[in-house]
Amino acid sequence: MQTRVLKFFIPFIFFAGAINAFTTHGWAIGIPLALAWWLIPLLELLIKPNPSNLSEAEEEMAKKSKVYDWLLYLVVPLQYTCLYLFLSTWNDNSFTVYETAGRIAVMGLLCGVFGINVGHELGHRVNKVEQTLAKSLLLTSLYMHFFTEHNKGHHKRVATPDDPSSARYGEMIYLFYFRTIIFSYFSAWHIANEETRKKEKPVFSLYNEMILFHIIQICFVVLILLLFGWLVTVYFLIAAAIGIMLLETVNYIEHYGLQRNKMADGKYERAVPAHSWNSDHIIGRILLFELSRHSDHHYLASRKYQILRHHDNSPQMPTGYPGMMILALIPPAWFYVMNKKISGLQKMDKV
Repeated sequence: MQTRVLKFFIPFIFFAGAINAFTTHGWAIGIPLALAWWLIPLLELLIKPNPSNLSEAEEEMAKKSKVYDWLLYLVVPLQYTCLYLFLSTWNDNSFTVYETAGRIAVMGLLCGVFGINVGHELGHRVNKVEQTLAKSLLLTSLYMHFFTEHNKGHHKRVATPDDPSSARYGEMIYLFYFRTIIFSYFSAWHIANEETRKKEKPVFSLYNEMILFHIIQICFVVLILLLFGWLVTVYFLIAAAIGIMLLETVNYIEHYGLQRNKMADGKYERAVPAHSWNSDHIIGRILLFELSRHSDHHYLASRKYQILRHHDNSPQMPTGYPGMMILALIPPAWFYVMNKKISGLQKMDKV
């Protein structure tokens, strides 16, 4: 059990790499990017996925261990420490264009891997303290409405035409970006407005979660502007946008082309493991706190990351998340690989 806990310390190497990137010059700035987008995808092509699950006894022990939770809590101060370093270390104005771009990309990587991904995990918890930590992480990408839309919209509508975060068969990722970002935002407003009305409170008030989120985010950006200047604020906004694009790329690969059937009463069948792409590639699983075991996450969203399971009937990605994200950015290659896999799934369904 101790070994299983220790492996989830591995993602923290990206914090170490980011701290180094924000306090140095030259090629070392790009180390976290090389790890994320070159070394890890290459290794996941060579290392076989591991579909094994914990035994009942092991799962019960993992579920009760607070170490897994404390690792997530640790992400919050580390994320803000790195963000402060990113914002406060531009003073000497001696960075080249490539160094500047590298620093912004590294911060963007943190926004996606930790700010949104760990925020997503904590956002599924029922504990208010953990939910507050989730929102504080999402703040670093200025994407707090994800908390509302993901939990109360995406999980209900996943793998249906009504879900802006589920990619349709044949949909290019660059068109998906526009659809998911715009309509997920509108969906969050709709959900928050309805919840405020149910509380019998005015929609245009601080009782509306979306209004509160916007006030917090605007104040956060203004604070950065006042403390660090307009140029550093622009750098931060670009990094936050990179974090958002990483999230939406993950959304694209997680449900591409998968569709729940509509029943006679007009409702959709329950979401099951077959409606999410799964990846058991071990490096990506560890670095993303088991996000890539996405089939089980949608089957039972309350299940904590350390006990997510492999399901034999879930469609399997050919490689891990980092590699699949790169593949998605090349639409002809993506369609060649994934449309063929979807055709194979459809043939199996007919047998």
